[in-house]
Amino acid sequence: MKNVLLIVLMVTITSCYGQRRAYKNVTEKNGKIGIGTTAPDELLTVKGTIHTREVKVDLEGAVAPDYVFETYFEGASSLKPEYSLMPLQELGSYLEKNKHLPNIPAAKTLETEGLELKKMNLLLLEKIEELTLYTLEQQKQIEALKKELEHIRSQQ
Repeated sequence: MKNVLLIVLMVTITSCYGQRRAYKNVTEKNGKIGIGTTAPDELLTVKGTIHTREVKVDLEGAVAPDYVFETYFEGASSLKPEYSLMPLQELGSYLEKNKHLPNIPAAKTLETEGLELKKMNLLLLEKIEELTLYTLEQQKQIEALKKELEHIRSQQ
């Protein structure tokens, strides 16, 4: 009977220990989980590739860049009152000097600090909206030039 009890105890201990170490690349330190790292620095730190079908990010107080269109079409935005669309000439000067878009981190900053997906996606959406407005402005200028050219041609 003692032998059977001893064998059951050893099997139980072995299986419990084995279950705890089932994932050799997962660690827990100070309430933080690490996958592929022994030093997690966030609630979940993954040092490696993540494969998923979708990532959902809550905005939690972040402002979606509708302020770009509000400012353009209404003159100001309640979402972000300090926002203004940079004139193209000024943007060109900024790009020549800084070699990156305004409010977008430089490559060296991204290399050292990484990027935050929520913040970067909102900034990129802001830039897409700005590009849309620049395109609309250019189209207005093209249409005006076409009319002027037609007018000149009709007078010849």
